[in-house]
Amino acid sequence: MGSVILDGNDLLKSGKVYIVAEMSANHLQDMDRAKRIISAAKEAGADAIKIQTYRPDTITIDCYGEEFLCTPGSPWEGMNLFELYKTAYTPWEWHQELFDYAKEIGISMFSSPFDLSSVDFLRQFNMPAYKIASYEINDIPLIKKVASEGKPIIISTGLANLGDIEMAIETCKAAGNDQIILLKCVSEYPTPYEDINLKTMVNMKETFGCVVGLSDHSLGSCVSVAAVALGAKVIEKHLTLSRKDGGADSNFSMEPDEFGKMVQDIRNVEKSLGTVTYELTDRQKMSKKRSRSLYIVKDVAAGETLTPENVKSIRPGYGLHTRYYEEILGKRVNRDLKKGTALQWKFID
Repeated sequence: MGSVILDGNDLLKSGKVYIVAEMSANHLQDMDRAKRIISAAKEAGADAIKIQTYRPDTITIDCYGEEFLCTPGSPWEGMNLFELYKTAYTPWEWHQELFDYAKEIGISMFSSPFDLSSVDFLRQFNMPAYKIASYEINDIPLIKKVASEGKPIIISTGLANLGDIEMAIETCKAAGNDQIILLKCVSEYPTPYEDINLKTMVNMKETFGCVVGLSDHSLGSCVSVAAVALGAKVIEKHLTLSRKDGGADSNFSMEPDEFGKMVQDIRNVEKSLGTVTYELTDRQKMSKKRSRSLYIVKDVAAGETLTPENVKSIRPGYGLHTRYYEEILGKRVNRDLKKGTALQWKFID
């Protein structure tokens, strides 16, 4: 499997589901590992690899106040936010090499900026899109600056209520950017299936008139595949080389073989959705000859009457249509007919 480098126009207009592999913290602060994840995304058939661009001190402060501690019960319990982001962030000095590598092997790459300086830094890479993370949907200055870049803007809604989404969209449009993609998302890691509410994604498309998709933190691929069947045009899923390697996002990330299987399932669902049509395929037309019709099932002589005992609706479909069954009962045949003869009007007086 392979992917091609897509620009922002392709992302919005191609009609093809855009599948994004999220690296996040799975590089484990190892440049070589980061490159191997990019390569794994390419081999698995992803359309793009996504990273995150911030520094720990641009996203929070190093503080041990209760509100700065990671959520109890989360994969990061026991750390404060600064410590978490210090282990999770992608070093800025890596970016050029990673973008160059992605281009070299032929896969699109873009990032989520988490502050205004990150947007300025990312401009040099001419990305196909920008991503706004769920926790930043209420950062209106950030959204305004990203929207002003004039690229498609993908917005995760994992912590957003209806008003938050409306404000983010209004901010983008006020900046002259209507290339908005909303991702249904739940910021629980991993996300319980009963909390996902995929039908909301369908409603988001109807309510806001935007392209929609899914940022999926659930285990497995079933939710992402179902989202495509419901109209998702962007699917984002975390990718790691092996969950056993650990890391902040490892327990809800896919391994390369799992990601590849998901991509194939999505592409198959894409094909199967097709268009609204009642036309039969060539194979169906051939098979239709094996459907039911009226046949002589017992030898009858010329002048004999057709009855339920000597004519029946059976397979195959070369005889009269079954809708004529009651009409032909009681009529006489004008010639000898052997068992297995496809009944025709010319045999009936």
